[in-house]
Amino acid sequence: MKAVIVGCGRVGAALADELDRAGWQVLIIDLLTSAFDRLPSSFKGTAQRGDGTDEDTLRQYGASDADLFLALTEGDNRNVMAAQLAIEALGARRCIAKINDPVRAEAYAHLGIASLCRTNLMTTAVLGYAGQAAPVHPGIYAPENPHVHVGEGTEPSPVALANAGSPGAAASLPGAAVPAGGPTASAPTPGAGPTGSEG
Repeated sequence: MKAVIVGCGRVGAALADELDRAGWQVLIIDLLTSAFDRLPSSFKGTAQRGDGTDEDTLRQYGASDADLFLALTEGDNRNVMAAQLAIEALGARRCIAKINDPVRAEAYAHLGIASLCRTNLMTTAVLGYAGQAAPVHPGIYAPENPHVHVGEGTEPSPVALANAGSPGAAASLPGAAVPAGGPTASAPTPGAGPTGSEG
């Protein structure tokens, strides 16, 4: 089984380690070499410095045909871009993008991208610990139609969805509801953006 992880923050590193221990072939990509310090020295996978939203970079590092592709950077837009590439160009069998904005996470799921919403997970956990009733919002929005992707047909463009977090924007989205010591890294990819790893 092959896993590709874009973003070697705390979550990305922990998942890379767990999947590696389970016998998966793991490739993890991040813009910052220092991010790989989060990986344990026992990690046997591949860590590469580069832009996980660049198709050529992903292909060069062997990200095609992943059984699991995880986009876990701090940027919602970067995660959606990486996930869209994984699904539409690289043949990923299962893909999850971390989207912090619950409105956008749900909207992307309507467009075929599974979305992990840390905001929902943390809200539910805190309210439960405080003994308060927690609203029912999923931690992961499963893709409703995995054959429809961002930008196809009459759906809004990626730019429109990128702005979905602004006030009043949710109403324009279809189905959107307003919720009540490790390995060495390779050289940087030319043109890699300034965004760092997931926290």
